[in-house]
Amino acid sequence: MSTAPALSNNFSQRRRIIASILVLIAALCFSAKAVLVKLAYRYEIDSISLLTLRMVFSLPFFLGIAIWAKQKALRENRHVVLSTRDWIAIFLFGLCGYYLASMLDFMGLFYITAGLERLILFLYPTMVLAINAIFLKKPVTRIQWIALALTYGGVSLAFLDRDQLGVGSNVFLGSILIFFSGLTYAIYLVGSGQYITKVGSLRYTCLAMLAASVGVIVQHGIIYQWALFNFPSQVYVLSIIMAILSTVLPTFMMSEAIRIIGSSNVAIIGSVGPVATIVMGYFLLGETFGLWQFLGTVLVIIGVLRISLK
Repeated sequence: MSTAPALSNNFSQRRRIIASILVLIAALCFSAKAVLVKLAYRYEIDSISLLTLRMVFSLPFFLGIAIWAKQKALRENRHVVLSTRDWIAIFLFGLCGYYLASMLDFMGLFYITAGLERLILFLYPTMVLAINAIFLKKPVTRIQWIALALTYGGVSLAFLDRDQLGVGSNVFLGSILIFFSGLTYAIYLVGSGQYITKVGSLRYTCLAMLAASVGVIVQHGIIYQWALFNFPSQVYVLSIIMAILSTVLPTFMMSEAIRIIGSSNVAIIGSVGPVATIVMGYFLLGETFGLWQFLGTVLVIIGVLRISLK
């Protein structure tokens, strides 16, 4: 009797397990970004310079992978030639999703804790839902309305822990900056759909990151004349870790995992993100969290999962 089907099933099962582990690792890596930013701020670096260092150290990886992906597509006779309009659109979406969103995120982390930052950023699937409903006229179901109420109710509960949220009266400003960071990323996701389908997620992500890197580097040149080499050595160590551990690796881990197990399963495993950030903030930054923030985190995770799975 043939054992081929059994071997095939075992192989598929192993791939799904590996993909699930990749999502878990990627979620932890993404969660570490806020903690690394907060650690770097202890050395009196501004948000623009820190973001520029992150992009500079990430740039060679994304450039190399973009070239490799293009060569691979050419060999397999599936390379898509982009029009000028395509290039402009990808450039603008890259600026929106990885430049503007990252800039607002880094600025917001000046004022609020890493745990609250991750909680607010985790709302972006609800923003995708709202954008689709308002601009693409996609109806919102009753279950999705309930999920929206859960998520934003959860964030409201988290704000009851005033002493554990951030720096004084600037908590509101920081929260607004992080909210708009999530919103710009949601806009990027909605607008990128047709181009990801056209050129593939790997090539598209690389091109979007390259566009964002150009935007950040140009901005730093205008404001600070590229004065990037006068910070303590700890800043560069943290920036390199952030570039590799919290940018390059998790980006491609998530892409590969979505290909193997689907976005719904990725959403379930990725929901560990906010909790992981709170735990890392507690041990590495000395941040605390109270009962209301814990309950709010639970509600946000439940609501976002409901929307993501839908």
